[in-house]
Amino acid sequence: MARLRLMRAPQKYVQGKDSLLSFYEEMKDLGNKWLFICSKSGHKMCHDKIEKSFGTADDSRCYEIFGGVSSVGEIEKMRAIVREKGINVVVGVGGGSAIDTAKATAYYEKLPVVIVPTVVATDAPCTGLSVIYNDDETFNSYLFYPKNPEAVIVDSDIIAKAPVRFLVAGMGDALGTYFEARACQRTDAPSLEFGGITRSAMALCGLCYETLKEYGAAAKHACENQVVTPALDAIIEANVYLSGVGADNGGLAVAHSFYNGLTALGGHSAPHGNCVAYGTLVQLVLEGASKEEFKEVQDFCMEVGLPITLEELGVTKKEEIEVIAKNACAEGESIHNMVADVTPEQLYDAIVAADSLGRARK
Repeated sequence: MARLRLMRAPQKYVQGKDSLLSFYEEMKDLGNKWLFICSKSGHKMCHDKIEKSFGTADDSRCYEIFGGVSSVGEIEKMRAIVREKGINVVVGVGGGSAIDTAKATAYYEKLPVVIVPTVVATDAPCTGLSVIYNDDETFNSYLFYPKNPEAVIVDSDIIAKAPVRFLVAGMGDALGTYFEARACQRTDAPSLEFGGITRSAMALCGLCYETLKEYGAAAKHACENQVVTPALDAIIEANVYLSGVGADNGGLAVAHSFYNGLTALGGHSAPHGNCVAYGTLVQLVLEGASKEEFKEVQDFCMEVGLPITLEELGVTKKEEIEVIAKNACAEGESIHNMVADVTPEQLYDAIVAADSLGRARK
């Protein structure tokens, strides 16, 4: 029986300069007792705009600075606040950990959740999952939700004022979206929502890649100068919505498995998106992509400052590559969505080949 195709996405997506000044107007139908789970920087950047948006409304608002990690204990702490104060809407303000804490709190308390990202380093805001850690900050589990967030609101001015490295890392994460979805479509592999891949999902993934190529460099310049331009807005949408909804409904393959393999080295400092970008080049080598397609992706990485060599990721030893290849091919990894299976030996060869092709361009 053919796999049933499905699509999921946030119910509402809002983006633009000073969009947080319209927070209340856009979200008021969700409830009237709000818990804002904020990172320290998220609270600093967003509090005044959000408060101004409420005007004379008598809705109750509670702002909590969370502990920095989406841990079991932190989620329980926020759940207790929800029950104590009779909260009926949860809002995550900040980076990935604040967002994941808010999603989990809302899920367990059966409440709507709004996401306010302050960086666009990954496509997490629109997705229906969280990464949960133990209280000692070791990995606990992936928590998959039955639905995506009720709303995501992105203030382009806040993104423009964030360090440019976050925008670049987000472009790296978004770069894998089309190529991983294409690989899953070829094998009828499941999406992250465990369904078949729709034409709509592939269209979003394709638009994500085209947007990156067209506007990536200009958006980086805008962010470096802390100004909002149409190019920056285009890349924010690509990093957050097109990549998030695209990956959710398109699936993962080599690029994200490469990242997971790299984490097995421990202590690495390369951002998630930078690793995914290099993993995309590795996937293209495994697929036997044309010289033209490989060069196009490589050129994009060079243009915006994403890595094309292992050294740029801090990987310099043969033994490290072997560890990456072994762990990236572990049971359950998305690399197994590829046409024909990929062995650690084959992945090792592709990692080395992609690095050699990158060094030849330096």
